[in-house]
Amino acid sequence: MKKIYLIATVLLGMATATAQVGFGQIQNQISRDKNGINQFDVKKDTVQYKGLSIDIGAAFALQFQGVNSFNGQENLPAPISGYRLNNLENNFNLPTANFTIGAQLFDGVRVNLDVYLASRHHHETWVKGGYLQIDKLDFIKKDFLADFMKYATIKIGQMENNYGDAHFRRSDNGNALMNPFIGNNIMDAFITEMGAELYYNRSGFVGMIGVTNSKLDQDVKEVKQASPTHNTTVSPTILAKIGFDKQLDPDLRIRLTGSLYHTANSSGNLYASDRAGSRFYGVMSHSDYTGANGAPVADNFDPTANKDTGRFNPGYGNWATSYMINPFVKYKGFEFFGTLEFTSGGDAKGVETSRSVNQYAGDLVYRFGTNENLFIGAKYNLVDGKLRNSDAEAVNITRFETSAGWFMTKNILAKVGYVDQRYKNYSQFNAAGNPNDLYKGKFNGVMFEAVITF
Repeated sequence: MKKIYLIATVLLGMATATAQVGFGQIQNQISRDKNGINQFDVKKDTVQYKGLSIDIGAAFALQFQGVNSFNGQENLPAPISGYRLNNLENNFNLPTANFTIGAQLFDGVRVNLDVYLASRHHHETWVKGGYLQIDKLDFIKKDFLADFMKYATIKIGQMENNYGDAHFRRSDNGNALMNPFIGNNIMDAFITEMGAELYYNRSGFVGMIGVTNSKLDQDVKEVKQASPTHNTTVSPTILAKIGFDKQLDPDLRIRLTGSLYHTANSSGNLYASDRAGSRFYGVMSHSDYTGANGAPVADNFDPTANKDTGRFNPGYGNWATSYMINPFVKYKGFEFFGTLEFTSGGDAKGVETSRSVNQYAGDLVYRFGTNENLFIGAKYNLVDGKLRNSDAEAVNITRFETSAGWFMTKNILAKVGYVDQRYKNYSQFNAAGNPNDLYKGKFNGVMFEAVITF
């Protein structure tokens, strides 16, 4: 943390002496305040290049959680004893914080670095990722490919990869201003890998193609799998998006996109790579108990080791293909945003045949008041699929969430919500014969969240 403060102080000092300081001097950037809501893509703007400019920002989020969880584990056979889900206090979660530093390096060229100052999964400071964004090629030659670059953008780096539209509407650790709800999708697609993306947006057409090296943690070592029959080389991940986005009149905007994520062999996991952790702390977690073999089973409440409580990971071991369709309609103060996601994958080819898990989500939000500074909303989310091909039934998870929010200023948001999540078709016992926490499980309750960004 001290290193981050020191770097920020030095850069601010340098900026005061040699450069412009402030968000308004950075080109083609999604606003971090209320103006950035529903901006799903990089977009060209009219900010003029005035030399080297430094951009420094931050985001903070804090929740008060009043949620408890339950399951159907009763009258368990000996020697299992003392099993129960943890009772959760009505109290504050660990505050989370992000730090952003960027610079306009040249006309049409900027760099961005995102840092998690504190998160559920890591209490210490660590880097989320960073990228170089190129909107003009004038550094090669004045007006080089200007007709093409008028509509194109290139991003290169270890960055939040652009699969689907839902990640633009989710909470990212301390940055929860764009999310009208407390939680993200149950099957939360988010990953940061080394790669490059090319965007082309013109007259309502939305297009993007990208490639990554399929590694969340960068190194040059061969990937070692548990079985010698598994693949040992990591294949590139292909990303693509195509769609239409148009403000048809002052009251009506329509957007529809389809996205692809495909990897033949990956060391990462699209649905478990948000290392910051989920918003629902400690739900569906057990306390210490005596297991089926008579040995003690440890508490799994630790919010750092068990960061994904309330989420679902399909657990594709090596290869996966995901398609996401996102419709978005805004008419005056009413918004509808949907997610239809169809996924398939498995372990190394030849070891497991493909299985599939699908997700459906839809939210309806009404924004009203002065400059739409107030909103109410409701969201329904369903995930359905098999954990293993040998399972007799597909598991099923549903979540209903409501929310109300108040933008006190463009940079300060307070929101309160209710969540009810239910689990179906989970087996009563796991492979070791111990109780499955999710058997006939559910959690529900009220949450309050305060968010500040700049």
